[in-house]
Amino acid sequence: MTRPTARKERLQTTLRFGWTTGTCATAAVNAAYTAMVTGQFPDRVTIITPSGKNADLAVAETASGTEAGAHWFQAGIIKDAGDDPDVTHGALITVTLRRGDTGSGVTFRRGEGVGVVTKPGLPVAVGEPAINPVPRQMMQDAIADLANHLNGPRDIVIEISVPGGAELALKTWNPRLGIEGGISILGTTGVVRPFSCSAWIASIHRGIDVARANGLQHVMASTGATSEAWGQSCYNLPDIALIDMGDFVGGMVKYMRRHPLPNLSIMGGFGKLVKLGQGAIDLHSARSQVDFNALSVMAAAVGFDPDKVAAANSVLEVAQMASTEQRDALASRR
Repeated sequence: MTRPTARKERLQTTLRFGWTTGTCATAAVNAAYTAMVTGQFPDRVTIITPSGKNADLAVAETASGTEAGAHWFQAGIIKDAGDDPDVTHGALITVTLRRGDTGSGVTFRRGEGVGVVTKPGLPVAVGEPAINPVPRQMMQDAIADLANHLNGPRDIVIEISVPGGAELALKTWNPRLGIEGGISILGTTGVVRPFSCSAWIASIHRGIDVARANGLQHVMASTGATSEAWGQSCYNLPDIALIDMGDFVGGMVKYMRRHPLPNLSIMGGFGKLVKLGQGAIDLHSARSQVDFNALSVMAAAVGFDPDKVAAANSVLEVAQMASTEQRDALASRR
């Protein structure tokens, strides 16, 4: 096993992990169900996440009442994403529980700020609340465990709300994936790992799945907003055809080899696409660099001074020195 670098060791000891919306919703289910059976809300709830980590969460808000002769119990958990720049950090994840019809088991409803699936290709059926399979299973398991422990009901309606979730969703992939009206309740491990590459790559995969399920013939993957805007000026594709791949071109291409689409366009800045052309599959500056010697050989083949390329301080400098025709010729090199 390779010893981690000092930088990685520092990150592992200084960056704080957090909890997914699925973990928060499950904790809220636990609190609301406990009140439903015992008449008292707990101050804190501890659940075991799929990763094996224990999540000990404070119950931020509680309420109960009667509507149309039926009792309801509500608990809210404030999401703590740790040191990850998650747009849902600080959001209140609220669960309202009601008794369900006899034999109905656990069913899910969307409240304010939780999205609804409107397009195929996602792991949740069209028309269903955007609550992913693992969080659903976590909440179902929580109800089953509590029902056994407290001798309580098993037919439960779970309604999840996120105040302000519709606005938060505009900062996520949801509009492009066909999830309307709010955020998704997510999580596979229950834990938010700071600056997680796997979370971004999973979003890329979902985007490809949605494009395929909706019969698209052409998708466009971009490294950022500027390159995407330029690409849209050329292709004018529907939103669900736009893949925000960031630096993770390798993760995208590998997935598309197994789940192909007829046409793929990749948009990015000159430097990132030079690295891609040189074989890099992660375009982040910390994980791949431009080979200026190789670039100078390519430049010479299209009539550009290789010595100037080799002596350049940056790829941007090369791009500024080259004419439009020379840049196009470089981009066309195999």
